[in-house]
Amino acid sequence: MNTSVVLATDSAQAMSLVAFTAVVTLTLLLCVLTGPDRDDLGEFYTGYGALSPMRNGLAIAGDYISAATVLGTGGVIALVGYDGVVLALSTALSLMLLMFLLAEPLRNAGQFTMGDVLARRMPGRAVRITACAATLAALIPLMLVQLAGAGDLLAFILGFSSEGLKTGCVVALGALMISYAAIGGMKGTALIQILKIVILLGSGLVIAALILRRFDWDLGALLAAAERGSGIGPAFLQSGLQFAGGPNPGLDMISSELTVVLGGACLPHVTMRMYTARSAPEIRRSMSWAVSSVALFVLIISIVGFGATAMIGRAAIAQADPQGNTAYLLGSKAVFGANASTAETLVFTTVTTAIFLTLLASVAGMILACANSLAHDVFAHGRRGITPRREMTLARLSAFAVGGLAIFLAVLVQHHNLQPLVTLSFCLGASALAPALVYSLFWRRFTRRGLLWTLIGGTLGSVILMTGTNLVSGSPVSAFPDLDFNWFPFTTTGIVSIPLGFLLGWLGTVSSGRRESEEQRRQYEAVEGWILAGIKRG
Repeated sequence: MNTSVVLATDSAQAMSLVAFTAVVTLTLLLCVLTGPDRDDLGEFYTGYGALSPMRNGLAIAGDYISAATVLGTGGVIALVGYDGVVLALSTALSLMLLMFLLAEPLRNAGQFTMGDVLARRMPGRAVRITACAATLAALIPLMLVQLAGAGDLLAFILGFSSEGLKTGCVVALGALMISYAAIGGMKGTALIQILKIVILLGSGLVIAALILRRFDWDLGALLAAAERGSGIGPAFLQSGLQFAGGPNPGLDMISSELTVVLGGACLPHVTMRMYTARSAPEIRRSMSWAVSSVALFVLIISIVGFGATAMIGRAAIAQADPQGNTAYLLGSKAVFGANASTAETLVFTTVTTAIFLTLLASVAGMILACANSLAHDVFAHGRRGITPRREMTLARLSAFAVGGLAIFLAVLVQHHNLQPLVTLSFCLGASALAPALVYSLFWRRFTRRGLLWTLIGGTLGSVILMTGTNLVSGSPVSAFPDLDFNWFPFTTTGIVSIPLGFLLGWLGTVSSGRRESEEQRRQYEAVEGWILAGIKRG
């Protein structure tokens, strides 16, 4: 993430440093004050459902809106216009899918982790270990992107230019994020997510209002100016620009939107928030708050994205960052003009602070989801002599292990284009986790073999196909621009890997034999009322 073009003045840089220091101090204090003070797994893993529906909904929205979403989606809107808005709307649609289809069954079937959900009707160590592996595979790539971005942002704020010092920023911030997860547990990270979403939406509303005021509150005038600033004419406000250079632009767009809708709803750091609600009515109210917050964010990011193109031009945005990741910050800066007042600098500092907090909170939530799965599903489940105190210790040690691995990998990949990692996470969520959850929660005959085939096959299929996309090679903006082993004709793998994940689940089930299918049917019927409606058998 290139921020040198954004924070140009010494006063803005100094003010941002003060704000970042204050945020780090406040969030660490929140984690210490709200973290579990006794050896109680329920408090560490779910916070005992202590959050009200509104606060839980804001925490869900905070987990769902990552820095990759803020910066990446804003950049797509600024660079390709209409297609970027469709992408932003897909993020809101994904959360609505979670709300109407999966939220209540997940809350009823789960306890602490996704492994609990899948093992509700298929108990066994193999299921839990595979679920944990899928969780790690889906979240670690997304963690690397957030860590590398946070390190770049902090390095510029501190005025560091050497690669060694930038690496030090990544390590330091990674250690901070590990502390959030290990000390605060579910409740601590939830409060950080709430703080993040309030600052992000609040500062975004101010910037969006200032942009609209600059165009006399006329949305049509804003879009017309963005069309002129794009330099590509009416195509900017029409469908098809994002994938125009590919062999199958229509199918490529369908694949991308399908991946976002299914993948975003099923990523483990988002679904883990479903287990924190005390009842089904509470999770419905929580999701209403979450969907409303994300819908407001989509409106803000669209206005800021178009505003950036209208005020500074598409070429300048692409020159600052070919992926457009600085568009949100550039648009926020441009609305104040060249000579910003102290008050305007303070508003912009709030925007950069919101981005910084988004980076911190997102990774903390992902580390917590991975650590919970490792401790609960792999190390503690089914083992004798594992006390709650010891399992909590395992969860905290797992947070250090996962975070340490993420820091090491982020340092290795920080100089590459990391868009393939973001895309891979969503592809894994859509191709492995979504089929596994849908089949496990709603298909009576679904068997253990079908579940394992779905998780393993969907994961392997996505990883193998991703290596052949133009995000990895064969393009000047790919992760390896000097190489070309681009053999897959789509940007995302969803159009092939999602049907593959569902197909493997079906094949694994029908190949299990009628006896096993009937046994699974009976096991499902024993818990069906509880999973779907929260009804206990009499």
